[in-house]
Amino acid sequence: MKRLLVLLALFTSAAFAWDQRPPLPTQACAVHNPYGFAQSARPAQPICREAYFVAYDAPVKIPVYVTYTLLPPNALGCFPRTNAFVADQSLNGTGARPDDYAGTGYDKGHAVPDGDLSWSQIVEYESFLMTNMYPQHGSLNRGIWKLLETSVRGWAVQLNQPFTIYVGALYGNGDERIGNGVIVPHGYYKIVINNATGEVAGWRFPHTKPYVNLGNDLTKYRAMISAIQSESNVQFKFPAGAREVTPGTEWPVNYGALTQAKRAKCGANVTE
Repeated sequence: MKRLLVLLALFTSAAFAWDQRPPLPTQACAVHNPYGFAQSARPAQPICREAYFVAYDAPVKIPVYVTYTLLPPNALGCFPRTNAFVADQSLNGTGARPDDYAGTGYDKGHAVPDGDLSWSQIVEYESFLMTNMYPQHGSLNRGIWKLLETSVRGWAVQLNQPFTIYVGALYGNGDERIGNGVIVPHGYYKIVINNATGEVAGWRFPHTKPYVNLGNDLTKYRAMISAIQSESNVQFKFPAGAREVTPGTEWPVNYGALTQAKRAKCGANVTE
């Protein structure tokens, strides 16, 4: 039995083995920062990938923030989820590793969700780089956080409009560490920009122990952009004349229709 388990582990590893591409030049990520690159008070290492941009905080081994632009054709990708979590080789062994999370009770939570990056096999693999991960309670990562991720895809598909998204963490002295120095943020946020209309909306979620399920009412966690910027010490860039959406009047989404559209395009057995 032990031999069988070892062989299965080796097979699984081999099945999801992939050759990492080096990061692109920072300016290649202008598409993910269409209004300019954000300014962080923390030193942040830029890591540009084809589908997203990371401002990486090397000492604490998580992103300060990640940003990406989601186009409507890419919001319903059909490449299946691989769970190919892997350390980012561009950090030469200094970054977070999957085993930093082992036994901690925390999920490896995507900044840019795999569901938004399933339009290309290599891009789907790159969604699992550890430089795109945060430690998250499962009740957040698989709960209201996932609901917001799904909502963003629904907005892009059903409005047929591109969105630029900022995803980030709130952390500092006194926050828990796991593994080899990975910090556990005490809050998370997401800022969504409708590039066609200039409308913006922000959300902030608590992430402290003891942790409880936050429910599924996204309007309860809306936050002013100015408050998010102040707490995160990041000044984000927005379109000229950007206006914040009033809580409760966010863009509409039909989740059932989104699921049906995904199945129609990718097949009935597709999973996110």
